[in-house]
Amino acid sequence: MSHKMWYQMTAEDIVQSQRTEPSTGLSSEEAEKRLAEHGRNELSEGKKISPLALFLNQFKDFMVLVLMGATLISGLLGEYLDAITIIAIIIMNGILGFIQEFRAERSLRALKELSAPNAKVLRQGAIELIPARELVPGDVILIESGDRIPADLRFVEANGLYVEESALTGESVPVGKHTEPLSGDEVPLGDQRNLGFMGTMVTRGTAKGVVVRTGMNTEMGKIADLIQSTESTETPLQHRLEQLGKILIIVALALTVVVVIAGIVHGQEPYGMFLAGVSLAVAAIPEGLPAIVTIALALGVQRMIQRKAIVRKLPSVETLGCASVICSDKTGTLTQNKMTVTHLWVGGNVMEVTGDGYDPHGEILDRGSHVDLRKNQMLRRLLQVSVLCNNAVLVEERTDSKRKKLPDEQPETQWSIKGDPTEGALVVLGAKAGMTHQSLEGLYRRLSEYPFDSERKRMSVLVEHQGGRMVCTKGAPDVLLQQCSYVLWDDRVIPFTPTLKQRVLAANEGMAKNALRVLGLAYRDVKAAERCDAEEQVENNLIFVGLTGMIDPPRKEVREAISKCRKAGIKTVMITGDHQSTAEAIAKQLGIMPPNGGMALNGQQLSQMSEDDLDGSVENAYVYARVSPEHKLRIVKALQRKGHVVAMTGDGVNDAPAIKAADIGIAMGISGTDVSKEASALVLSDDNFATIVAAIEEGRGIYENIRKFIRYLLASNVGEIMTMFLAMMAGLPLPLVPIQILWVNLVTDGLPAMALGIDQAEKDLMQQKPRGARENIFARRLGWKIISRGILIGLCTLAAFVIMLHQGGASDESVLTKAQTVAFATLVMAQLIHVFDCRSSRSIFHRNPLQNMYLVLAVISSLVLMLAVLYIEQLRPIFKTVPLDWKDWIIVLVFAGIPTFFMGFGSVMSKPSKRKTMRYGSAKPAAR
Repeated sequence: MSHKMWYQMTAEDIVQSQRTEPSTGLSSEEAEKRLAEHGRNELSEGKKISPLALFLNQFKDFMVLVLMGATLISGLLGEYLDAITIIAIIIMNGILGFIQEFRAERSLRALKELSAPNAKVLRQGAIELIPARELVPGDVILIESGDRIPADLRFVEANGLYVEESALTGESVPVGKHTEPLSGDEVPLGDQRNLGFMGTMVTRGTAKGVVVRTGMNTEMGKIADLIQSTESTETPLQHRLEQLGKILIIVALALTVVVVIAGIVHGQEPYGMFLAGVSLAVAAIPEGLPAIVTIALALGVQRMIQRKAIVRKLPSVETLGCASVICSDKTGTLTQNKMTVTHLWVGGNVMEVTGDGYDPHGEILDRGSHVDLRKNQMLRRLLQVSVLCNNAVLVEERTDSKRKKLPDEQPETQWSIKGDPTEGALVVLGAKAGMTHQSLEGLYRRLSEYPFDSERKRMSVLVEHQGGRMVCTKGAPDVLLQQCSYVLWDDRVIPFTPTLKQRVLAANEGMAKNALRVLGLAYRDVKAAERCDAEEQVENNLIFVGLTGMIDPPRKEVREAISKCRKAGIKTVMITGDHQSTAEAIAKQLGIMPPNGGMALNGQQLSQMSEDDLDGSVENAYVYARVSPEHKLRIVKALQRKGHVVAMTGDGVNDAPAIKAADIGIAMGISGTDVSKEASALVLSDDNFATIVAAIEEGRGIYENIRKFIRYLLASNVGEIMTMFLAMMAGLPLPLVPIQILWVNLVTDGLPAMALGIDQAEKDLMQQKPRGARENIFARRLGWKIISRGILIGLCTLAAFVIMLHQGGASDESVLTKAQTVAFATLVMAQLIHVFDCRSSRSIFHRNPLQNMYLVLAVISSLVLMLAVLYIEQLRPIFKTVPLDWKDWIIVLVFAGIPTFFMGFGSVMSKPSKRKTMRYGSAKPAAR
């Protein structure tokens, strides 16, 4: 039964197929039997992972195993402080990973909380309040305004019923429900107006429905199943670090073994060479890399919080940096989620309405000039009808900002609507002209209301005033025109001729083409003896006044943000539950659709597409309308198959599977459901698309900073290894003793590398195309830069060592000690100069070295630590050093500066290499 098209069946067919009776419901015995057959009406959470197993899984990572090996080596060397530090890093990373994964597993629990706890059900002719989990197919449910629908229902009775389904379908306003069967085999979820879905909220009216699906068979259950079956993708950063760790351990250990063997072959003591080799291994493996990555990400998270983006999973920050497609919801993200009247049509004239959102400050303009209500009775009447035929309330809220206010400064004001968004837009329209419920309260008194009905498609109120009674009506223009016999034209009431009606319909069509939601307004005076017991008695011979065109307007900053994405080579795609015409119009306004055209697809078309068809269309599609949760998931996966790194935004339950499947899932902080937030990696505290672009910029900057300190750390380590390797191969004495190697590692690998992790981004960062998700960490000549600088650092250090060895006038031992001290100082200074070169993808001369003051302070602190072991008498015997004079320092500084300045001048003389800016619509993402 769960596979039947319930919306195609009549109410009688539903009752018959479910073997129930609308007036009495099921018997208790039959309900128990069906409960045993179908199971409880609840969502399963799937297989659970114990918290202990989740915690232990954090220590299976390859880099963690490398760290554990480094801990063992440090302990054997007696470097207990290093060992304790590394263990602390391992445990901290494990706890962070555990917290993130544990929170991610709560998506389904949040989904379960959307289920109604209780339900009013007919059992054996009596109304009972039972736990919703005990509902079975065939149960007859009674619902009313404020209820959460407890299972999937087919309505058999509906009285002015409106249901808020945005969390499930993405529809921006409550939808009217009815009982009539629907035709068609692929009716989108948002258009199944005779069905109610588990977890959605009744906003108006009453209804009786027959349960057709329960538990995991409901639409909500399908989403729960999608979340369970959707695997979170590994982030590019996690992939890169694992790859890097394997490379480092193999290369470092291989070279260390070669150095040790070469030293022994050339007559060095085996024990001394073993200690030197182990020291070199510890120095060569940057065990602080995961910690520095974590710190860089954490600091990036803090910056993103300031830019209204809250990160739930640290590695996902970097993933944003290689996003090539942003799939964005329309309502509330690209738009304000505040229905606003922007145009009026009165007496043949089109008027514009200014203002922003629900703020009642604005003007009504006719050809750019302010309209005086005292001189335009038609507009005055339209505004009266808009405000009187209305149940929404405009609410003013004064907020006290935390910042200190000036003496004359007023508190900040926020405006909101209580009630239907469409009615709220009309209330705000009236307020902009000074016409409010309060201003009309003494003049008009409501006598009765004839509520909006999905069949009548209009609403009326009967009001009393000093001159008698008046009916005010609003509704769909095509339906309202049939009830109108007259029209207000040139401030006079005249017969509504077919010609004038055609002009109204043409104006309605023109507004609709611009994605405006159009309402017609009408009125008439009611005679004293006239009966007004039913809507049929009052909604006739009406006087048509005009049209109002409203829209959920785009956010002001979004168009610029989308333009910025285009320059950065990022494609923006709109995925919405709204109608296709509305979505296309908004997409064109915002610049989502490219100038040379683009494709828009709807849910019905997607349902008929095979995977190959979708793969062939996804590159040229920019708008997806009236889509279901399954469609969103298919779109994300199709884009990923084409090699894209996909950022998916959403706020509803229906978005959760796609959010989880995307490379980076983004939830709305204000309008988002708990389910979407739990499935996401990033939450926007302001629900603003522009915040996503800011987060992408941060993500790109963080990844580039990670590359900077990898470049610095590895070039430094290559320099240390090459110094020892070349000396051993040449049969020279040890240029560095083991303790000096460890001290170099401590002095240069700590604070300077961390300071690089918070470096400012280069100016052209958002003018480059996204990098590929599988881009090698050493791509874009980074590997060459590391090797070339490392070799130069090693050669220059060794050259300074050899020069000092050949100076006479002292015993061999003292000469060797001084030569080792010079080599030690040269190596440290070369690395500290090189750290400034790592700030730029070009050369040290392209950026102001004083711009990053944290780096300047870090380098100064490292210099102090180096000088301490040279000039503090008590430390010299420990580190086998001697003080250096000014002549020695000339040698140190000359050879330390050669690697950076020599290569820097070469970069200045050659053209800078950088990633090309991607042209609009020409994206060819790198292979995943």
